[in-house]
Amino acid sequence: MSDIPDLTAHTGYLLRMVSNAVSQKFARDVEGEGVTVAEWAMLRSLYGSDATTPSDLVRKMGMTKGAISKLADRLLDKGLIARTGSNRGQSLSLSPAGAQRVPILAALADQNDAAFFTVLSREEHKQLRDLLHGLIKTHGLTTMPVD
Repeated sequence: MSDIPDLTAHTGYLLRMVSNAVSQKFARDVEGEGVTVAEWAMLRSLYGSDATTPSDLVRKMGMTKGAISKLADRLLDKGLIARTGSNRGQSLSLSPAGAQRVPILAALADQNDAAFFTVLSREEHKQLRDLLHGLIKTHGLTTMPVD
């Protein structure tokens, strides 16, 4: 039994510990603004672009069409996005209220990052981001982490 390493010997465990802390704090912050992390991800995906089809969001966010549809319905109900077109050719875009909300939510994301990562030097933070980007690219990770 002594040859089994402690949980903290596993990089994945350490990543999950940090990720959970960062994600849970951010989730609480955005929920205070009336949205979920998944809704924030969709709002950010729509920000700065023209109307986007649900199929484009499926590719961009790496989610299923059903998940995109559910998110869109919730954001429509909240008045944060608009839907145009027919059932065969729908497009989604931010409503004026949604466009105003994105910078507020982005500031929360920036504050959350600062709260967790300012203990690293600028160079260490860059190295960490570069390493994570490398792992994402190497493993072909495309699904947005929204839960």
